[in-house]
Amino acid sequence: MTDIVELEQEQAGDRFAEVLARLSRQSVEKHFDAYVDIPWDDPGWAIDQADPRWELAPDAPLAGTDWYRSQPAETRSRLGLHLVVSNMKAGLQFENILERGLLEYAFALPDRSPEFRYAYHEIIEESQHSLMFQEFVNRSGLDAPGLTWDLRLGSRAVVQMARRFPAMFFVFVLGGEDPIDHVQRRTLRSGRELHPLIERIMRIHVTEEARHLSFARQYLRHHVPQLPARRRLALSVQAPVVLSTMASVMMRPPRHLVREYEIPAGVIRQTYGRGTPSRQQVRESLRKVRALLVELGLVAPVSKRLWRALDIWDEPGTAVS
Repeated sequence: MTDIVELEQEQAGDRFAEVLARLSRQSVEKHFDAYVDIPWDDPGWAIDQADPRWELAPDAPLAGTDWYRSQPAETRSRLGLHLVVSNMKAGLQFENILERGLLEYAFALPDRSPEFRYAYHEIIEESQHSLMFQEFVNRSGLDAPGLTWDLRLGSRAVVQMARRFPAMFFVFVLGGEDPIDHVQRRTLRSGRELHPLIERIMRIHVTEEARHLSFARQYLRHHVPQLPARRRLALSVQAPVVLSTMASVMMRPPRHLVREYEIPAGVIRQTYGRGTPSRQQVRESLRKVRALLVELGLVAPVSKRLWRALDIWDEPGTAVS
């Protein structure tokens, strides 16, 4: 029996190495540069805060409220742009945490580890994304603080987690990347007329993030079955908290925008409270990582109650758009 287990582990290791080699080749063959592949200075790509293309999509939670529809056209456009800017600022700060975590993770890898090379490919790509996002923020003329103070404070613990408990780190990665990837893919498929700058940025981002998400998922598939019971229990309990926190950052307006545009508290409750369509959008954005954790046996009856309490649970097979 021991020989069979060892053989299965060896075969799984070979498959994991093959996936990493393929992802590394793809990073070499198809990658982007923030200042080569985007025509920032093209007049047709300039950012105008009053451009109606920045208005919220009809299916955006806030767009369906009487409050938003009653705003002047320029305000609707500026608010839509400001939401994009806020998400990009939070996104580049999240990617800063991810990059530091990957460096910490790679620091302790042994020679000839296939993970080392791919981790550095991902760090390079995420750095280009950060440059791309910050350039957009700068050119928008709008300010955004990004992550809240408590998430900034906790970022150091996340970076250290990448070496001490990398499986939990990669759950954090999926919690930040999956929701924004879900939103961007829906936007690109919507058929709406988009500003060329945001469309180009999103297409670059989803192309390279597909590799990053694949790495995180394959890491968890390969390593979680080998974890001791106490680590699996920690993942089972902590994962829904991490995923709920990260999805809320990416999927609802930050407090500074609520204050600046004087969005009434009742509108926020109506739009983002429990039982609203926006909560279903959050659950949909976590569908893939939720299914992965179920596959890995990390959603036990006790932890499922936590998923439900955080309003991020859908039964497997629930239809999504």
